[in-house]
Amino acid sequence: MEVGRLRSNGDMDTSIHAHFSVLVDPRMDRTRRHKLIDILVIALSAVICGAEHFTEMEAFGKAKEAWFRTFLELPNGIPSHDTFRRVLSLLDPAQFQACFLNWVRDVARLKLGEVIAIDGKRLNGSLDAWSGKAAQIISAWATDAGLVIGQKHTPDGSNEIAVVPELLKVLALKGCIVTVDAANCQTKNAQIIIERGGDYVFALKENHPALYADVQKAFACEAQTDFRHVRHSTFETVEQGHGRIETRRYVLIDDPTYIAYLNADGRWCKLGSLCRVERERRIGDKVERSTSYYITSLTGSAEQLAHAIRSHWEVENGLHWRLDIAFREDQSRVRLGYAAENLAVIRHIALNLLKSDRTKKLGVKSKRLLAGWDEHYLLHLVASNLKL
Repeated sequence: MEVGRLRSNGDMDTSIHAHFSVLVDPRMDRTRRHKLIDILVIALSAVICGAEHFTEMEAFGKAKEAWFRTFLELPNGIPSHDTFRRVLSLLDPAQFQACFLNWVRDVARLKLGEVIAIDGKRLNGSLDAWSGKAAQIISAWATDAGLVIGQKHTPDGSNEIAVVPELLKVLALKGCIVTVDAANCQTKNAQIIIERGGDYVFALKENHPALYADVQKAFACEAQTDFRHVRHSTFETVEQGHGRIETRRYVLIDDPTYIAYLNADGRWCKLGSLCRVERERRIGDKVERSTSYYITSLTGSAEQLAHAIRSHWEVENGLHWRLDIAFREDQSRVRLGYAAENLAVIRHIALNLLKSDRTKKLGVKSKRLLAGWDEHYLLHLVASNLKL
């Protein structure tokens, strides 16, 4: 069933319909006073401008009704907050996320070697006191582009480890480097990434005890001779600021003999290198040290691997932190039906629109304020980027 078409407005076309036409309206025919496409566009516009819950979506829509009527049909005016709540709680999140993915594929142009960080985020505000459950979203973050390029929610009864492979299967990974944390260091994920034309960098910990122990022994053994008898690459960074000095030393071993021994059964698809990262942080007289290990399909350059490892944590600052601070995601108490998952999709679309806009040299917060003040700028964000 179609979600409805947008009215023509000058140079604006209706390609948003191509991305969201697969959405099935969850309402019964007799309860459809408002078009689904109108509801979604108003909700997205409201979130871009700072709305956090359904009553604010209604208030924003009423304040901007004359403006919305220039490109939406609005056969029965602006939907009520109850309509926003009901529709977003019933809308199939898997379908909505698939539409989001199709849109990203159309508008995002990732460079060769783009690092894609896969990570999960618990929506703490959606916690149900009775069941103890909260919605969780697994996101794919293109670290250099600063865009969410895919997401999936974790259904009840499932977990992040089961959902990550499903997300990887729908991403365009050719020429990209995918990073995951130790929990998702899984042979299945490595195979999917390689089959889809990408490379992987996986954090390695004790959840793979035999491999972890063997990798530790390999580095300990070769370090005794300063790695002179094994093919390897090194890289070091030193950063100083805020009263501390941080040093990171990377050693990559891509010796075919080691790789063949550690991956004798071929479980890790196209395993190419092992990596050790030694971190040292000095704050005055206090010194903290830690060591981490990684496995990867990359070979040859410890510097390239260092970039991928450091970039992985951009998902925390570039995505999760911004959603919590700028969009107050963790304060959202929405939990009815699928509303929390679907609002997460809307926030990701809004963030992508704001981050990808190059017409204003402003931060996300300032762009949101400007969009609320300036209808021409809001129309540019919504119409130009979504090609309404």
